[in-house]
Amino acid sequence: MNDNQRNDDNLERRQELRQDEETFRLRQEEGRLGKAQRSNTYYWIINSIYWIGGIIEIVLLLRFILRLFGANPQNEFAQLINSLSAPFIAPFSTLFISPTSSGGANIFDVNIVIAIIAYALLSYLLVSLVRFIFYNRV
Repeated sequence: MNDNQRNDDNLERRQELRQDEETFRLRQEEGRLGKAQRSNTYYWIINSIYWIGGIIEIVLLLRFILRLFGANPQNEFAQLINSLSAPFIAPFSTLFISPTSSGGANIFDVNIVIAIIAYALLSYLLVSLVRFIFYNRV
C-alpha cells in the first residue's frame, strides 16, 4: 500500500468517526429534549392539580366561614360563593346534621369540613398518581 492510499483510508476513517460522534451527540440531545418535554408536561399537570384543588378548597372555606358567621344568604357575594361551591358540596350535603346557634343563623357545617378534607385528599392522591406514572420517565 502506498502512502497516498493509506492517507485516503485514514481520512475516510476519520470522517466516519466524526459522523459517528455527531450521530451520538444528536441522539443524546434528542434524549435530553424528550426528557425536558416530559418534565414540562409533568410540572404542568402537577401545578394544574394544585391550582384547581386550591381554588376548590378556598371556595369551600369561604362558604364554611360565611355559614359559620351567619352571612346574609341574599347578599350577592354569599350567593356567588354558594353557587360556585354547590357542585362541590353536593356529594356531602346530607352526610351529617350540622349544629346551629343563634336561631339557626350561625351554622357549623360539618359537611363542608368533610368536603374540604376529601378534596385535599383527592388532590394529594392525584398528584401521587401523576408522580407514579411519570417516575421513570422524567
